[in-house]
Amino acid sequence: MRVTEAMHLFGLTGGIASGKSTVAARFRARGVPVIDADALAREVVAKGSPGLAAVVEAFGANVLTAEGELDRKKVADVVFRDPAARARLNGILHPRIGVLTMTRASELGARGEPLACYEAALIVENGMVEMFRPLVVVAAPEHAQISRGATRDHAREDDVRARVAAQMPLAEKVAVADIVIENTGSLDDLAARADLAFDRVCERLKIDPSRYPRAQ
Repeated sequence: MRVTEAMHLFGLTGGIASGKSTVAARFRARGVPVIDADALAREVVAKGSPGLAAVVEAFGANVLTAEGELDRKKVADVVFRDPAARARLNGILHPRIGVLTMTRASELGARGEPLACYEAALIVENGMVEMFRPLVVVAAPEHAQISRGATRDHAREDDVRARVAAQMPLAEKVAVADIVIENTGSLDDLAARADLAFDRVCERLKIDPSRYPRAQ
């Protein structure tokens, strides 16, 4: 997405425990600005915000913690089992996240950044692929997603398997990607592949990658 004549947003996505956040961290280590959709999702439902009020109106006050903040686990439990509820929640969150994304991107453009990464899990599902070209997809074998997800989230493998099954298959994301990072090795391997992928992004956008030196 071209935000201004001099500023471009490219996309980074993947599936549960595919390694997307690790790749985003590698980009940050090179000095690449990363706009994290999940962080924005938290911001738009912060305590006292209009977004939180809209969620409470839609789902009831029982989705709040004792401190008056959104209980994300309770909301996740509701929407995971109910597609209509998930659509209702997305209708509240996504427009607000979109506005905040553009605000952050405009701020980066104003300070002279030529590009930024938009990290989000649902770029393909939400029909936003063409907005965030080139699109980088981080892919991993399903068994690796399940194992990593169970370790990371202290969850049962069956629960992680159900979450993976509920998502769009990674193969469908890979099919529309411009650049694919295969996360099938060590963390060092993933870092090296992330570096190569980012250099390819720079090549496509005609930006000198030396502006973003590789982290050691």
